[in-house]
Amino acid sequence: MAEPIVTMRDIVKEFPGVRAVDHGQFDLRPGEVHALIGENGAGKSTLMKILYGLYAPEEGQIRVREEAFPFQTPGEAIRRGIGMVHQEFMLAPQLTVLENIILGFEPQRRGCIDFRAAEERVRRFVEDYGLHIQLRKKVNDISVGEAQRVEIIKALYRGAQILILDEPTAVLTPQEASGLFRILRTLTDDGKSIVFISHKLREVMEAGDRVTVMRQGRHVATVDRSGVTIPELARLMVGREVFLGVQRSSRKAAGEAVLQVEDLYVPSDKELSKIRGVSLEVRRGEVLGLAGVDGNGQSELVEAIAGLRPVERGRVRLAGREVQNRSPLEVRRLGLAHIPEDRNARGLNRAMTVEENLAGLAFRRTPLSRGLALLGKALRRFALSLIEAFDIRPPRPQAPASGYSGGNAQKIVVAREIDAGAEVLLAAQPTRGVDIGSIENIRKELVRVRDGGAGILLVSADLEEILSLSDRIAVLYEGRITGVLDAEEADEETLGCLMTGGAVHA
Repeated sequence: MAEPIVTMRDIVKEFPGVRAVDHGQFDLRPGEVHALIGENGAGKSTLMKILYGLYAPEEGQIRVREEAFPFQTPGEAIRRGIGMVHQEFMLAPQLTVLENIILGFEPQRRGCIDFRAAEERVRRFVEDYGLHIQLRKKVNDISVGEAQRVEIIKALYRGAQILILDEPTAVLTPQEASGLFRILRTLTDDGKSIVFISHKLREVMEAGDRVTVMRQGRHVATVDRSGVTIPELARLMVGREVFLGVQRSSRKAAGEAVLQVEDLYVPSDKELSKIRGVSLEVRRGEVLGLAGVDGNGQSELVEAIAGLRPVERGRVRLAGREVQNRSPLEVRRLGLAHIPEDRNARGLNRAMTVEENLAGLAFRRTPLSRGLALLGKALRRFALSLIEAFDIRPPRPQAPASGYSGGNAQKIVVAREIDAGAEVLLAAQPTRGVDIGSIENIRKELVRVRDGGAGILLVSADLEEILSLSDRIAVLYEGRITGVLDAEEADEETLGCLMTGGAVHA
């Protein structure tokens, strides 16, 4: 058995009011994929950010290639062959994809950046690993999934031998995730070592060689993948039995349409019209799932419905009232709640507190305010009730939202939007980056909203989630609906065919 290339022992990291890592343990062997799992707030990303030099630990020992590893900067970590792909992207939106990849590591020729040499080198990564991306596009004009691929290429371009991937498949389709796993095997066959942070236990079992479980900042277990099952991993993560199957009442007779989209044309930043002639409807008391490979118009359609993007042609009706090209605030007042796909750009004000974010829709309601004044005690009780219901950690309503992990930040957004009690819930990637125990809770809440008579348009890159929650499923391909199926007649193979344009239903 090879000696570890990385050893971390008794690592302690504290933030104001919370011990994020409590005597954490981890090791990484040459040529392996070591999965690191745990609920949101378990400390796994913090532990790896210490290895990458973003945080300094209060206590503990780190050795890399048998050398004691003092606190360093990310630049020094990169020079030592350590790269990290973060859960929240770190790209400059106004630069091109190529410029982002080579930033700080630009090849020079006669005192200028040699873009031709850079592009040739980067294209080898793109072609060898199937990480398809248009290098001359601005990052501001690419999809979330494409941005993830840029981050992976950027780390490889910098020569990473130890590669830390923090939730790398959170924005990938199943097909893209399978492609990534093949890439990881190619990398480990070449002797590279991978830390794979994930909430998706099926992916952990497919991609990992060993698995380390953390809970509440502490090391729980390190096991060989071959010696453990998915239910056992879930129990180690959460500390109890976890059931991800959704228990819900049988489908009732369809209610009237509460959201109608008719012959809609919507522009994107990249094309004259990204959405071309889309028509669909969501009925009261149902979940309409919208499936599709990332980048086929889901974002544009959602933003048009929510009032965040102009409509070229067509209509959007909310409970019979036309809402196309109205402001987002007007659309919300007419009965729409919206869980956005990008919680940072659309869902949270990270400079504000948790309770302020949770009350973002409710602050005008009694008893949270009187006139222009917010009532502090009532606001605190309101926030604590949602924090408990959605298991937001740490449970500190006055803490800044900027201090919360990606999954807990997502739970803040989901809690606020579900609490709104709207007639239509537009749920875009509602469980993206959320741990297995919280996925269970969010899915139950979505079912509760549906059973309460609201209509839900569920947009998700997770086909298992679409199949589990939806009453009907529409598939979007290149800005058009290629099919609408009842959930009973849908499976991954059928949806996969529609998602790649294999069939078009008139």
